[in-house]
Amino acid sequence: MDWPRAIKGFKTYLKLERSLAANSIEAYTRDLEKLYQYAESLPAQPTPIKFTLTDLRNFITWVNELGMIPSTQSRILSGIKAFYKYLLMEDLISADPSELLETPKITRKLPDTLSIHEINKMIAAIDLSKPEGGRNKAMLEVMYGCGLRVSELTELRLSNLYLDPEIEFIKVTGKGSKERLVPIGGEAIKALMIWIEQIRVHVPIQKGEEDLVFLNRRGKRLSRVYVFMLIKQLAEITGIKKSISPHTFRHSFATHLVEGGADLRAVQEMLGHESITTTEIYTHLDREYLKSTIIEFHPRN
Repeated sequence: MDWPRAIKGFKTYLKLERSLAANSIEAYTRDLEKLYQYAESLPAQPTPIKFTLTDLRNFITWVNELGMIPSTQSRILSGIKAFYKYLLMEDLISADPSELLETPKITRKLPDTLSIHEINKMIAAIDLSKPEGGRNKAMLEVMYGCGLRVSELTELRLSNLYLDPEIEFIKVTGKGSKERLVPIGGEAIKALMIWIEQIRVHVPIQKGEEDLVFLNRRGKRLSRVYVFMLIKQLAEITGIKKSISPHTFRHSFATHLVEGGADLRAVQEMLGHESITTTEIYTHLDREYLKSTIIEFHPRN
């Protein structure tokens, strides 16, 4: 089996068997094409089924020499392992050469977070005299209030809002098209209702976009780039020097919950993390918070 056929079959497997989202399939394919590129550079130009453990280890060394950071190497390795699992399932190989490949050690950098005061400052900096002001305020309130990824925010739908006082949940479609219910608080609901009932009704909505909550002035869905630029602009206006992005609001949401004593399993559910290990980074953030608090306020310090 040659590389193009193998990659095409793998993409079909990811879509039909594993039901992965288009972005995830694209990322897996991109990483696998790096292995194809490496194979083409070898004198023997081995096909996928001829690759050995030694070849794969040499490939990881090659990737490392290109200057890729450990987290990127780890992601590439994950894609390769998935690819060889697929070949094994299809009986195209009798043994998985990637089975003994070691994952590069990753030092997890704690992400920047915003304090509640900084979030309030950024929201207060939005110019509500402009039509997009009400929308932007609603976006930031929902992003922080519900801990959403930027793609979950831009894809949020009116039909997935349950804002009655006895319910107050939103349904979110996350990674891998997995749905989850997330509680939504009073400030976010208030900002959402102002946008939907007082401003959005005057937007000329494009066909096919009728159910999307957040739209631009032409009635089309907002891009993730717009949300990123908005947050950068608000950080500049308020003088916040931290390295922040839309994801910072999600980190801040989780950090503030953990600092407030929220159960880690509940935080995992709200964030839509498949593994509790991913959520556990916020316990490290919490420990840093506790340490700084003790140093600042303990009488012997």
